[in-house]
Amino acid sequence: MSPKRKSTAAAEARFSRELMHRAATLYYVHDATQAEIADRLGISRPTVSRLLSEARSTGVVRIEVASLEDVDTVQLARRTAECLGLRHVEIGGQVTGPLLGTGLAPALGIALERVGLYPGDVLLIATGRTIHQVTQCDLPSLPGVVIVPAVGGQDEPEPWYQANEITRQFAATVGGHPTFLHAPALPGPQLHDRLLDDPSTRRVMSLWRQARCAVLGIGAPPLQRDSVSTFIPTDAVSLRKGVGDICLRFFDRTGRPVQFPGSDRLVAISLDVLRSIPVTIGLAVGSEKVIGIAAAARAGFINELVTDVATATALVAAVDAETPGAPASDLDERAGAARAPQL
Repeated sequence: MSPKRKSTAAAEARFSRELMHRAATLYYVHDATQAEIADRLGISRPTVSRLLSEARSTGVVRIEVASLEDVDTVQLARRTAECLGLRHVEIGGQVTGPLLGTGLAPALGIALERVGLYPGDVLLIATGRTIHQVTQCDLPSLPGVVIVPAVGGQDEPEPWYQANEITRQFAATVGGHPTFLHAPALPGPQLHDRLLDDPSTRRVMSLWRQARCAVLGIGAPPLQRDSVSTFIPTDAVSLRKGVGDICLRFFDRTGRPVQFPGSDRLVAISLDVLRSIPVTIGLAVGSEKVIGIAAAARAGFINELVTDVATATALVAAVDAETPGAPASDLDERAGAARAPQL
């Protein structure tokens, strides 16, 4: 940013630099969630989001791409795949925040080109922040490939929850043909029964079983997130065992499904169907997702992974340090020890 542009941005700042610095330090240095920052500073979560955005635009926070010169990414990818029993691992650039998509898109592109999709083949796309960002970046051309959402819509304002819009954007990016799912992810009992009888809904759900490939986000443990669908009962005792989710299907560290009140009505691809898809590409970064990524890989929900250097390093360190009969908390501690560097 030029000095003139930076001074103009600073002049237009709505918040003091001290407040932006406090929020940014808590978020980027101390790994506090936006909800925790809101409680700490006595402000709302939307205000925290605006503070962090303004901190970036005014230069209080500077995002830079870490050098990979000292990292043998080919060897790291091979080792990560071996540790998790995956067919392939692709490692993207070490970028976080709003530029995350630009760092991972080239790696996802390599994975997609390797699948060899043809016109008429079905590719499933999930929701989530990482997937939402990647869909807006350059990806390989997949003309005629049918792009299908793997989960219903969620009544949240953030764009990464909007399944049909992510499907539309991804299809536009790769030149595919979008198919939309006009159903909420968690309908009420009566609506759920009607949706199962609806020809349009049934057609989309039948495409899930025909898919040749799926691009899937892997969520962090449900009780550790700063953003989760409002219909997820985070006070449910069962969710304490959850280490991650794919398309709102939560699972524990052994890959067993974790149910919650109403989960039997989810309009989302099942974990069992995921196992039957030839290529399932997990797209996930972050130390908080290490346990969930490992569980998803070992359970067969994903057979390929696109991630970054820090997450791959944390995965290898966590798996290498495992010992038979180790307490469940050990893997959490090892994941934290190899924590992804923050900006």
